[in-house]
This record gives sequence, structure tokens and C-alpha cells, in this order.
Amino acid sequence: MLQMLTLAFMVIAIIGYWKYAQVRKAMAAGGKFAPPPTVVTTVVVKAQAWQPVLSAVGSLKAVHGVTVSTDLAGIVSQIAFESGTEVKKGDLLVKLDTQQEEAQLRSAEVRLNFAKTDFERKRDLITKKAISESDLDTAQSQLMQMQASVEEMKALVARKRLTAPFDGLVGIRQISLGQFVNPGAAIVPLQSLDPIFIEFSVPQQNFSALATGKKLVIAVNGLAEGKFEGEITAVDSLVDPNTRNILIQGTVKNTEHKLRPGMFADVEVLLPESTGVLAIPSSSISYAPYGDSVYVVREKNGPDGSAMKFAEQQTVQIGAKRGDQVSIVSGLKDGDEVVSSGVFKLRTGAPVKVDNSLQPGNEAHPNPPNS
Repeated sequence: MLQMLTLAFMVIAIIGYWKYAQVRKAMAAGGKFAPPPTVVTTVVVKAQAWQPVLSAVGSLKAVHGVTVSTDLAGIVSQIAFESGTEVKKGDLLVKLDTQQEEAQLRSAEVRLNFAKTDFERKRDLITKKAISESDLDTAQSQLMQMQASVEEMKALVARKRLTAPFDGLVGIRQISLGQFVNPGAAIVPLQSLDPIFIEFSVPQQNFSALATGKKLVIAVNGLAEGKFEGEITAVDSLVDPNTRNILIQGTVKNTEHKLRPGMFADVEVLLPESTGVLAIPSSSISYAPYGDSVYVVREKNGPDGSAMKFAEQQTVQIGAKRGDQVSIVSGLKDGDEVVSSGVFKLRTGAPVKVDNSLQPGNEAHPNPPNS
């Protein structure tokens, strides 16, 4: 029994030593194992000139825009325009029936001619002392009354001829031929389109950066023509006490009449150019509540002594954004190599392999296809 126990103990000891040697060998091999480097893309930070912009959202408004209406009641006897066409100042738009007024005008003109004849006759008689001065004064007064009556009837007839008050584009007519319209009834909208106003609001802290004459660019969603240039022409005299925003009015050229009043537009006010801006792709930023960071590529010696590239996390303070780019206020310097894609796979000290065959977007003014 003793021999059997001794033999069993020796077998167990040999197996344990063999397993221990295997574990030591595996641990030694694991210590020499290095994970493959993570494939990333990088960009080299370079100082560049930026055109800072102040972005806002605004609405387009006609410089002159009215809904043509009549101040007299009447029946529509003539419509002299087509919906959606351009008209010139003074062009006839609509004429109301004036048969009664024209008859009254002819009657007033007859009475005026009689008053003129009577006044001329009495003026001759006064030289012969055949009538008194009061008779001449009465005739002159009647003449002046008849002249005023004729002018009044002419004005009444003219008020029933509605003409365009300025050059512009008429909308869809809201009346029909033969329709009876009341005073104040809408006839047709009329808008002047070139130039056109853009109105937008900015916070009061940006007030000092705005002044009349500053250039601006607007873009309207749905228009393939791109951007339209203009300038600030007016700054409101007060700040909205509820929102603390101030209203800005700009004027934009619209020679092709692509822009229409009421359209929604993105506005960029061009501010003085800044130089020495460090800008990187927005895909380089690792956003976090405790602070934003990027990974900077450094070259060091690897475990085998050869030169390798490693990623080091660097906290940064970001500034303005523009297209695909983000400006860096602090944390980077000119010449730093920053990881632009693959950030989520990295940790500080991780080995990296740079492959810039396919880079993420890094344009200040991106223009995606089919956008």
C-alpha cells in the first residue's frame, strides 16, 4: 500500500510540474505578444485663414408688397392683367363700371361751360356798368363750383381704374369679370422682386459685429441656384425684450426672380477674415461630458526596439464649426498629426497604422452629390 501511494504521489507531481511548465511557457509567450496596430486615417494640423460667419435663419420679404384693393364699390368691367405676370408702374389692372359716374361728369361739364359763358357775359356787362359787382362775384363763384364739381367727378372715375403702384409681379387674381366688389375687397397681390429683403434676428451679444454694409450670403432650400449675395442695409433700433434678439434687414439681388417673399432662408453674415486658425475634421473629435479630446499620433520605439506609431489622447477646446471642419482654440499646435477616423477604437498608448487612402470629409464648404 505504501509503495502504491508513493507511486501515485510521484505521478501527480510529474503531471503538476508539466502543467506548471506549460503555463510558464504560455505566460512568457503572452508577454512577448503585441496586438496588431489599429488602422486609422490622419490629418496634419495646419494653420489656415478662415472667413468667420455669423449664421442665422431669416425670411424673405418684398421691398414693396401690397394686395391691390379698391376703396369704392362697383362691378368689375375689365381685367387688364394675367395672373403671375410682370407689370409696370401705372399699368391698368382692373377697371370698375363707371357709366353712371361718366354721365354725371358730362352733366357737370355742361354746367361748367354754361358757368363760363355766364361769367364772360357778366364780365363784359360790368365794364358797361350794366350790372353790379355782386352779380359778377356770384357768377365767378358758380364757375369755381362747377370747376370743382368736374374735378371731383374726374377723380371719382379715376378711382375706379386700379393701376399698378410700382413695378412688380402680380399673383393670382381674386376677382372675376362682372363681379360686384365692396370697398376694401382684395383684387390681386403685387410684389416687387428685385431687390428683395431678408429679415433675420441675432442675439444681442452679436450686435457689435453687425453694421450696415456688411456682406451676407443666403441659401434657400429647394433652389439649385446655390447662394445669393447681399448686404446689411438696416439694423433695428431696439432689442426684443422677450428674446433679447435684434432684427436685422439685408438686401439681396434677385435679377432672375428666383427668390420670392415668404421663403425661408439660411443667412451667413461675413465677418472679418481670421488667420492662423487650426482646423481639423469633426470626425476627429471624441465628445464627452468631462471634456472633448482628440488622438495625436506620436512615434516611439516598440517592444522590439523598432520605431512604431502610437495614439495619445489630448484634451482640446473646440471653437467655431464650418462645414466638415472644427476649429481648435487650445490643445493642438501646428504640425500635429491627428487621427481623423477610427477614434472610437483607440485608447491612450494604442499602436496605430496610418492608411490615408480613404479620408473622411474635410471641406469648409461641402457640397454633397444630389444635395
